[in-house]
Amino acid sequence: MAAHWRGRASSLVVTLGVLHCWGWVSCHVERTSEKSPMSHERVKRGWVWNQFFVVEEYTGTEPLYVGKIHSDSDEGDGSIKYTISGEGAGTIFIIDEVTGDIHATERLDREEKAFYTLRAQARDRLTDAPLEPESEFVIKVQDINDSEPKFLEGPYIGSVAELSPIGTSVMKVMASDADDPTYGSSARIVYSVLDGEKFFTVDRQTGVIRTAVADLDRETQDRYELVVKATDMAGQMGGLSGSTTVTIVITDVNDNPPRFPQKMYQFTVSEGAAVGTSVGRVIATDADMGENTDMSYLIKDEEGGELFKVSTDGDTQEAVITIKKPLDFEKKRTHNVVVEAINKHADPRFVDLGSFRDQTIVRVSVSDTDEPPIFFPPTGAIMEVQEDAKQGALVGIVTAKDPDMDNVPVRYSIDRSTDQEQIFNIDAVTGAITLGKILDRETAGWHNITVTAVEADNQSMASQTAVSIRILDVNDNPPELATPYETKICEDAKPGQLIHTISVVDRDEPQSGHRFYFTLAPEASNNRHFALWDVKDNTAGIRTQRSGFNRQEQNVYLLPIRVVDSGPPALSSTGTFTIRVCGCDTVGNIQSCNATAFVMSAALSPGALIALLVCMLILIVLVLLILTLKRHRKGQRMSEDEEDMRDNVIKYNDEGGGEQDTQAYDMSALRSLYDFPEVKNSESGADLRSLPQWIQNRVTGDGGAADFSLFKGYIRKKVEQADADLSVPPYDSFQTYAFEGSSSPALSLSSIRTLSTTSEQDFSYLSDWGPRFRQLAGYYAQGQPEEEGS
Repeated sequence: MAAHWRGRASSLVVTLGVLHCWGWVSCHVERTSEKSPMSHERVKRGWVWNQFFVVEEYTGTEPLYVGKIHSDSDEGDGSIKYTISGEGAGTIFIIDEVTGDIHATERLDREEKAFYTLRAQARDRLTDAPLEPESEFVIKVQDINDSEPKFLEGPYIGSVAELSPIGTSVMKVMASDADDPTYGSSARIVYSVLDGEKFFTVDRQTGVIRTAVADLDRETQDRYELVVKATDMAGQMGGLSGSTTVTIVITDVNDNPPRFPQKMYQFTVSEGAAVGTSVGRVIATDADMGENTDMSYLIKDEEGGELFKVSTDGDTQEAVITIKKPLDFEKKRTHNVVVEAINKHADPRFVDLGSFRDQTIVRVSVSDTDEPPIFFPPTGAIMEVQEDAKQGALVGIVTAKDPDMDNVPVRYSIDRSTDQEQIFNIDAVTGAITLGKILDRETAGWHNITVTAVEADNQSMASQTAVSIRILDVNDNPPELATPYETKICEDAKPGQLIHTISVVDRDEPQSGHRFYFTLAPEASNNRHFALWDVKDNTAGIRTQRSGFNRQEQNVYLLPIRVVDSGPPALSSTGTFTIRVCGCDTVGNIQSCNATAFVMSAALSPGALIALLVCMLILIVLVLLILTLKRHRKGQRMSEDEEDMRDNVIKYNDEGGGEQDTQAYDMSALRSLYDFPEVKNSESGADLRSLPQWIQNRVTGDGGAADFSLFKGYIRKKVEQADADLSVPPYDSFQTYAFEGSSSPALSLSSIRTLSTTSEQDFSYLSDWGPRFRQLAGYYAQGQPEEEGS
């Protein structure tokens, strides 16, 4: 390629020619250049590219020639250098820089990469300057039939229902070929069946598998394995092929009826088996599977349906035969039950194949067992007895029998938990029920007892029945007024006015019903105030007989009413009807009533008056006795206060409320300090109130020292007495005791004289100290006359 420069400006126009490459033919590029008539002689060049083709899977030892890049400006002097860049440049594809020849150095696979995009460049060899713009071209790998068809989703599993018509579609298989589908027939695939073509076919173009026969039977063969082949090149000679395995499962339809393996089954059950007990199980087989084997069982004969029941076990599809009613060996020992099996899900398409049901006979043998006695009637007995029946009277007879063939004797008894009062007795042999106590219908109108019957030789064989005993009424209760009636009337009541209606109650219940008769009691039959009117429907009305009542004269009337029943025998009772006279307004509304009562029958009796006077006298005597006891206690307390002055001084730390507060301290607590019963009862018999003298008498006659053991004993007794005394103050207190010996050189320091000495001190001056010392003066001054007189 030569460049023509005119001055500093030049241009190159390249015209691309058409490159045709076929097969192994080499490719070249034709170029033309034309000089411009302009003064600068610009050259216009152009590149026209077509695709380069290179065959895949080249197995030669030399690089494979792909094509040639050449320009007519190339004068063959080597001044132009050709280069390529892009996919595979320099590795897969190389170019001769001088000639522009392109070669493939590696074996190409179209299935891995179908084409390569590269760019070509012409440069000046000396300056390496681009002589023309970079141009892009494509090297396409030409396909050959080197890939066989493959079933990417295989192996396949399909299904079809048994007995399907010919041509029923089962499934579709599909193979893929990696060769180029746009070039030749390398990727054109056809299908065929290699193994299993007797039962199934496959469409050559679509790969759809269809049934070839109509009698596919799952019970005979439940699956088929086919080998399907896919061939490219449209099945022509030399085409490649691949195969896959197709498993076709035959699904079940309900085309088989249930069948019992045996025509008769035998079971044995005890006659004592409870209702609901299982007798046995039978099963009908079905060649189908799944829900097509679901069974329903029925009992077809009437007798078997009354005594037995059949149900289906949902897990095993077995017929479970159970007892519906109690069996009786003595009545019937063998029962033949017809059991029928039916498919639950029958397919109407196969009705013409036959009946989808089957029957078998189940023979049930009943074995004998020892049964408890049976009462007649079995539902219980109802008996009646008169209320006035005497003790030991017959009420009724219960009957029970051993149902077994031996007919063992039966013994009777009453369950005492139902007759705790033992009102009834029963004969153990005959079953006769008699009275053990007198009855009272009004207390209990019915008695429900339980009678037990056992076999004489086997006490475990027992049965019970309920006996209801009704007590028949006799007329032993008089009628009574339904309530203590009381009513009010106005003072201006009119004659013949109905003021109240009364009724009665009777605890008896005669079979013919009640009928009561009303009359006034004899003591009130001649009264002129009120009249009794028998309404004849077991009620009566009270009417006024006069006009005007004065409540100031009498405001309460007590009207005795006698009620008689119809018997027999006729019984009666008398009740009181209270009528109060009240003041009313003009329209008849009651305003006020007084409470003074007036009995029409009689006045207050003398006996009642005497009883009232006696009660009042007793009350007066009790009051006087109480007053006398109080006065006696007060005098005793005053005498005790006077004797409470002693020469012993008690010191206690308790602040009082002043001389007016006489309740600040309980003097009995102080007095108890000198009350030592254990000392008084001692052998010495000493009086603690003269303790100083007692101590002096115990001193030795020669004037020696006192026996201090006495002091210790004295103090110990004081401490023990204080610890055991519950009346002492609930806090600590300090007490001082003046206890001297006879030989003490010191005189007595006490200003209060003892019982054995005289005092020269006059305490009368304490009265002059004012009200605060009044109580203290009373303690000392009041004892002086007695002391002086002594």
